[in-house]
Amino acid sequence: MAENVKEAVLWQSLDNDVVLCNLCSFHCRIKPGQKGICSVRENRDGKLYSLNYNSVCSAAVDPIEKKPIFHYYPGHRSFSISCVGCNFQCDFCQNWQISQQPRRGDGIPINGYSPKEIVDAAVQSRCYSISYTYTEPTIFMELAADCGRLAKEKGLDNIFVSNGFMSIDAVDYARDFLDAINVDLKSMSHKFYRNICKAELDPVLDTLRYIAKQTDIWLEVTTLLVPGENDSDHELKKIADFIAQELGDHVPWHISRFHPNYERRNCAPTPVERMEKAYEFGKRAGLWYVYLGNAPDQGKGHTYCHQCDHLLIERFGFDICQYNIIAGKCPGCGSLVTGRKMDIFGDV
Repeated sequence: MAENVKEAVLWQSLDNDVVLCNLCSFHCRIKPGQKGICSVRENRDGKLYSLNYNSVCSAAVDPIEKKPIFHYYPGHRSFSISCVGCNFQCDFCQNWQISQQPRRGDGIPINGYSPKEIVDAAVQSRCYSISYTYTEPTIFMELAADCGRLAKEKGLDNIFVSNGFMSIDAVDYARDFLDAINVDLKSMSHKFYRNICKAELDPVLDTLRYIAKQTDIWLEVTTLLVPGENDSDHELKKIADFIAQELGDHVPWHISRFHPNYERRNCAPTPVERMEKAYEFGKRAGLWYVYLGNAPDQGKGHTYCHQCDHLLIERFGFDICQYNIIAGKCPGCGSLVTGRKMDIFGDV
């Protein structure tokens, strides 16, 4: 059984044994005996420690499409892990039982698994990658980094599913092992981030720009549409335009349906027509790949060629029914299909 506590990465000492955590964009100044906003990083006698190292609370073999990642090795299996905690406090969180567990005073489980055990499990499960997901991977960066670097030695890729609030330092720290990332762009409203997520918008936009323009990490973006909060025409247009104009028209946008959960259990699910409206705004903005997820099948989970509209990948939920990409190109017009490892399908 591995220990849960490990000295943290990306911090510095200040006066009077105060430490500055540089892992995420809150840049918490933490006094001795106190924790950061994430509740899983603690100052112990002037040193910052991660309290959830090896404390894996969830592990599963998932299709990569579930992340959702549609343009990175489609059809392959990804070994998904998470640790408790999050630096956000979204009142609509779909995984609140584990993301908010330390903050709610429920403690941190002691069920440690070493990086070697995790990577071995991924290999034995015939997975081609490890995904750090379900909660925010930034807040268990120490475990993710140790797993990620060992995974690379074993020929596995690494994927983050993140809220995008990680610092630029954290992105750079992860660049040697991180292959792909899906970032939640929850809104283009400062008010939304402050009131609903207890965070800020600008650092997320900065991180997205940096990943898209300054790294080789494959990027996809997800927006969960919360009725009455971030699904207005104005909001949807702003999100679509930001992705197309500042990240790239090739960046896939996943529009996900909200289902009542956590502190929004009395809300209705996202109307399908609002999701279809978001899809339209994405296409009008010039995005090549827009997908609807977590909703009744509307035929908008398929991948089409951005040049000739040829059907490239037909999906039903997370299952791939047809795969029509040849050597990474559209068989209809020969255009390159944007993504990584798009010329290899599934777990072969």
